[in-house]
Amino acid sequence: MMPQNQKVSKNSFRNRGATLMKLQIKYFAGLRERFGTAEETIEIDAHAPTVADLWRALEGAHPEIGRMKKFVRVAVNRDFADETTRLAADDEIALIPPVSGGAGEEPRSEDEPTELEDPTGAFRITLEALDTDRVRTHVTRPEAGAIVLFEGVVRDHTGDHDVSHLEYETYLEMTLDKLVQTGEEVAEKWEQCQIAIHHRYGRLEIGEKAVVIAVSSPHRAAAFEACQYAIDRLKEIVPIWKKEVGPDGAEWIGMGP
Repeated sequence: MMPQNQKVSKNSFRNRGATLMKLQIKYFAGLRERFGTAEETIEIDAHAPTVADLWRALEGAHPEIGRMKKFVRVAVNRDFADETTRLAADDEIALIPPVSGGAGEEPRSEDEPTELEDPTGAFRITLEALDTDRVRTHVTRPEAGAIVLFEGVVRDHTGDHDVSHLEYETYLEMTLDKLVQTGEEVAEKWEQCQIAIHHRYGRLEIGEKAVVIAVSSPHRAAAFEACQYAIDRLKEIVPIWKKEVGPDGAEWIGMGP
């Protein structure tokens, strides 16, 4: 995804006389709304910069990010990075709010994809309604004695709050990478299992499917275990954000104060 609005930070981390490196930073979901931009140029010292240096520059540009740091991770080239990770000018860098599992989604240009899937079609992120039978076909095979299907569906409340609809936002390219990664992890842990995952983003109404996971195995125990693992893993590593919209207003889930 290539966000449309962009700005250049006037508050950069630098040493006097240092050569500067320009880094393009992508923001999503609640961060995009708080900062008022989907992409920003940050300048930092070009001498062996790290993610730690980037954080200092970001705190100079957006002082409020200090209190959000515990909720936010940095992704470099679509993988999560720690503070010692070295940065280069051509890196693809994004700040990843807590994943939920919304769409003040930024509009896309006509040449940008609105959905992506891997070459097999088993892993897919899309704006379109999800078809459970389509997902199931990717794992159906003669040797499978069990197929477990999971549908994550939009409900009409969270706790004591009514929900009118959900808005999901995604870092499209990284999401596909992480869906595939989840499938690879399942295959490594349960060698006889096959898995397919389709996830939707955009505006979803009550009762619509946000995610469909299908797992097949010769025996049911492994299929159930692998499906549970995949559900939990999606919530940990897949950059999809959820905004709950209801009579009391709208809120990005997991962003903190």
